[in-house]
Amino acid sequence: MADLDASMSGQWRFDPEHTRVGFSAKHAMITTVRGAFNDVEGIIELDADNLSNSTVSVRLQSASVDTRNDKRDEHLRSPDFFDVENHPEIVFTSSTIDEVEEGNFMVVGDLTIRDTTKQVAIPIELLGVERDPMGNLRAGFEATRRLNRRDYGLEWNLPMDRGGVLVSEKVTLEFEISAIKVEGEQPGA
Repeated sequence: MADLDASMSGQWRFDPEHTRVGFSAKHAMITTVRGAFNDVEGIIELDADNLSNSTVSVRLQSASVDTRNDKRDEHLRSPDFFDVENHPEIVFTSSTIDEVEEGNFMVVGDLTIRDTTKQVAIPIELLGVERDPMGNLRAGFEATRRLNRRDYGLEWNLPMDRGGVLVSEKVTLEFEISAIKVEGEQPGA
């Protein structure tokens, strides 16, 4: 784990090839289905000396949802769930970032899904900061956060014969983030 220091201040961009924003939910009340969004963009503006000046923004393309099942993915893209024709993006924008203990942060912000915005708090762990073989300064983060999908208008469901529903209302978001610091001369600098 790395301590924040002034050298870490600046812009960090998610590396989409090494970042996963996924989810898991119960299906038929007995199994877990996992998926991810394959088109992810994220930017961290870090002020290591004053975290209150820091921000995180994340954009997921709804149509990039992938559960490794074409039929299920098409259903998730339909108006029953993400309605990607009318709501192409899922967006998170932070309002506060606090270090709750060394290397562990609480990122609070607005999550918008299907034009419904709710404030969420996401506990995030900084796993480390290393320079990779290509010379990039890279930071790794992990987080999970459980949400009720109905809070965002994701209402579709079917009842089970013996009680319960086909798709759980509770969904766990899973974040495995690799971010690369933007270094060198910036345009306009």
